[in-house]
Amino acid sequence: MYKNYNTSELELDITYSMKLPDDHIAVLISRFVDSIPQDFLLEETSHTGRPAFHPAMLLKMTLFAYLESVFSGRKIAKLNQYYLPMMWLSGNTSVSYKTINNFRSSDHAKKIIEKAFVLFTLFLSKNGMLDADEALFIDGTKLEADANRYSFTWKNASDKFEKSLDERVAKTYDELIQHQVDIAISKDMLGSSDAIKELIKGTDLKLDAIEEDIATEPKVIKGDSKNKRARRRLKSIKRRLQTDLLPRKERYERDRKIFQGRNSFSKTDNDATFMRLKEDHMKNGQLKPAYNLQIATSGRFVLHYDIFPNPTDTRTLVPFLKSFTNLELFKYIVADAGYGNEANYQAVTDMFEKIPLMPYPMYQKEQSRKYKKDPRNIKNWTYHAEDDYYTDPDGVVFKFQRYSSSVDKYGFKRNFKVYVADVFQATKELENLAKTPKGYQRTKAINYNWEFFKNSAAEDLSSEKGSKIYARRRTDVETIFGDMKGNFGVRRVHVRGEKAVRNEIGLILLTINISKLWHLFKEIGLGFLKNRSKNKHKRKMPDQISQKRDLIRYC
Repeated sequence: MYKNYNTSELELDITYSMKLPDDHIAVLISRFVDSIPQDFLLEETSHTGRPAFHPAMLLKMTLFAYLESVFSGRKIAKLNQYYLPMMWLSGNTSVSYKTINNFRSSDHAKKIIEKAFVLFTLFLSKNGMLDADEALFIDGTKLEADANRYSFTWKNASDKFEKSLDERVAKTYDELIQHQVDIAISKDMLGSSDAIKELIKGTDLKLDAIEEDIATEPKVIKGDSKNKRARRRLKSIKRRLQTDLLPRKERYERDRKIFQGRNSFSKTDNDATFMRLKEDHMKNGQLKPAYNLQIATSGRFVLHYDIFPNPTDTRTLVPFLKSFTNLELFKYIVADAGYGNEANYQAVTDMFEKIPLMPYPMYQKEQSRKYKKDPRNIKNWTYHAEDDYYTDPDGVVFKFQRYSSSVDKYGFKRNFKVYVADVFQATKELENLAKTPKGYQRTKAINYNWEFFKNSAAEDLSSEKGSKIYARRRTDVETIFGDMKGNFGVRRVHVRGEKAVRNEIGLILLTINISKLWHLFKEIGLGFLKNRSKNKHKRKMPDQISQKRDLIRYC
């Protein structure tokens, strides 16, 4: 006996309805997307021709595919052909992979993602699921770009070769002057592709004049005259300008626009910058094209994210907080020592009016007994306020001399008070100690603004509440990166270009949020699961969530 098998077209197709259990994560994805206002889901511009697919359907499909660690557009379209939850989300609609790719890299998807994070944050705040101490945890990681690891362009090399090119153009300019070519620009104006085009234009005019002279002059027996030699020479110079100097100058100018303050970029993804990643397979510190991802979390949910081209986290904090819409919900800004500098402390305190719980780079070292006894530490010196001078542990007197300031390359100004060791000390031995090994008077520049912020940060971090909040940083924000790289397998992005990468990372983080919310709903039993009494290994529920259990009703 065999089961019936027949592929004849005469058989009658039986229609059936697809239905998922209420506790399925696809149902939560559907309800989450349906909660986004239609004003953000639908574009304002009208379409002609065939009606477009609804953005809500495409967003549901993309979120569920990312939940299954499927990131390829072709595989997402294939998943829609046989996987029941995906078919349920799409309404059993056939969607091309091009439609999916165009949607998730569009500006419209960017607006939807931004609004989704805002609504998600408000939902968590309304139901008491954010951090109880109103702390916002910030951290960053680097994701490798979808680019060739060896397609690098370095700014220093580009500047060096462009300078050499300008010297060659200047020599060519001198050659044209020697050949009596009338050029409309001066030598000082050589520095752009337009200037090289002017040289070519002047060469063409001179060649036309030579051609007229050759046409009117009598024939030379050997076929070689002064005009013909000049024509060959000018044609050689013109060929050099058109095929070598001009294309290279245009390439350098194009690269200069792409750099935009960066030191490198990838030729296969111009928005990616070469950075040092933790995943160093060659064990040689190789730089790879990557993006710097910054996220803000509270209650182990991602509330905001952004990507930056610079590899360090120091300069990302201020623009990152400026782009965060719901910053007023929080009182503390918690981050690691990579963010602790004077500019960030001042911005968080004065501009955003928050309390920074960020250790500065020397914070841990300053807690050691050795550092506290170090005679070079200004805190171990004696300060005489009435006469404004310091005395170091050896007894050398440092008197105030002048005010000083410095501005870094990013425009931040630092103010200092400079104290110089007095030439005349109490003893000859102290006069010798007041000098450097090279014979100069010792100086000490003190930035009192920086010292104030360091003392405030140390006081906040050492307090009972501050230390408890900062201790939660690892379990709150760094677990997101663990989920992303370990559970979802996202160690590099799958698209190219800043806009597409920003959208993809946003969709991935939204998927992580929905996954955490779904597991939370399963754990606290908000109508999604039945017969919870049979589960003997139910994990203890957080108090702030259990108190709000009756209020949490999504959509």
